[in-house]
Amino acid sequence: MVDRRHWITGAGLALAATPIFAQQKKEEEDEDVSPAEDLMREHGVLKRVLLIYRNIVERIDGNREFPPDVVTGSAKLIRDFVENYHEKLEEDYLFPRFKKANRLTDLVDVLDTQHKRGRTLTDRTLKLAQAGLKDPAARKQLRGDLLAFVHMYEPHEAREDTVLFPAFKKIVSKHEYDALGEEFEKKENQLFHGDGFEKNVAAVEKLEKALGIYDLSQFTPAV
Repeated sequence: MVDRRHWITGAGLALAATPIFAQQKKEEEDEDVSPAEDLMREHGVLKRVLLIYRNIVERIDGNREFPPDVVTGSAKLIRDFVENYHEKLEEDYLFPRFKKANRLTDLVDVLDTQHKRGRTLTDRTLKLAQAGLKDPAARKQLRGDLLAFVHMYEPHEAREDTVLFPAFKKIVSKHEYDALGEEFEKKENQLFHGDGFEKNVAAVEKLEKALGIYDLSQFTPAV
């Protein structure tokens, strides 16, 4: 005969442990980042650099000084994290699959062209910043290149977030989609020797602080 008290105690422990195990399982699942989520949060880093670029443009327009190394650091972040990593993921893993599926091909062509134009602008930005930006003509050229980059990438990333990335999940199998999430993480770890997202968030924070635009409350309007 089964000891009723022993059965109740064991069942009680099992029931008590269930929420803990469920919570642990949920936390483990929450740590998995899907390909679309990964790309979208990387866009968050890009948005913050665009804000830095806008601030530099405003300073040039107001004939105010700015640290040239902030321009260099921002452009290098764009080159290393956005162009050489984020955009390469799109070009290597997303664009070919859309072409193969014959979906959103016109959009993919425009996005790909804009990647190339963005790299040209980054090349010029790096050269101008490294030259010191003491010449008014160089500052004027920098202003134009930064503004062109911002004007292109604000709609570029918005179209990817609202059209391309949601559609991507529909043209690949669940297994392939999940496998790509792991592949993206592997590429990130290889290129940045660890969590590239966290490292680049920290880098953009440092640049924002150097310009005095890190405090989010300063952007709250007085109404």
